[in-house]
Amino acid sequence: MRNFLGISDPVEWLWFRDSNASGVARYLSPQQAPQFDRAQEMISDSSPSPPKTVLPSLLQPRVVVYDGVCHLCHNGVKWVIKADKYRKIKFCCLQSKAAEPYLRLCGVDREDVLRRFLFIEGPGLHHQASTAALRVASYLPLPYSALSALLTIPTPLRDAIYDYIAKRRYDWFGKEEDCIVVQEKEMLERFIDREEMLDRNKSEL
Repeated sequence: MRNFLGISDPVEWLWFRDSNASGVARYLSPQQAPQFDRAQEMISDSSPSPPKTVLPSLLQPRVVVYDGVCHLCHNGVKWVIKADKYRKIKFCCLQSKAAEPYLRLCGVDREDVLRRFLFIEGPGLHHQASTAALRVASYLPLPYSALSALLTIPTPLRDAIYDYIAKRRYDWFGKEEDCIVVQEKEMLERFIDREEMLDRNKSEL
């Protein structure tokens, strides 16, 4: 099975930016990555002057960045994890440092994502609010993926409903002082910021 980028699932791929190719995002498989590293070392050893480097990053496709202190958002993430039996979607709390490169990549700030959660589908393709929710649903198995048919509803109408609930979510569902996921460590396996969350939790003990 292939996703929208033509990359086979469920294999993970490394997303990096090539400074020699004007910052174009590329993909390497786990098998290709060591070969890439060795090639870079050979270039470095044989070159009389330091070459432009290819800088790997932690950026990954299909990442949800969401308000980690919000009970409604947390319950939504729990629902997606339960439904996503092929483990296609990954998560990151907005309040973590790991979220910062994704925000920069998409040209949004934390206040934007507090209002409307962010789904980074791949290089140059991200969504917010109701479109983000429905694009996430499209990666889930049936019957959940059928929810993506709601994308045919005009975006302003969908987002009006989303924004109405989002503005009132703390009053209706409550919030915590820190990311709620640290209280349910079995979920952290799906989080790209899990080490940061665990370290933060240890420092507070």
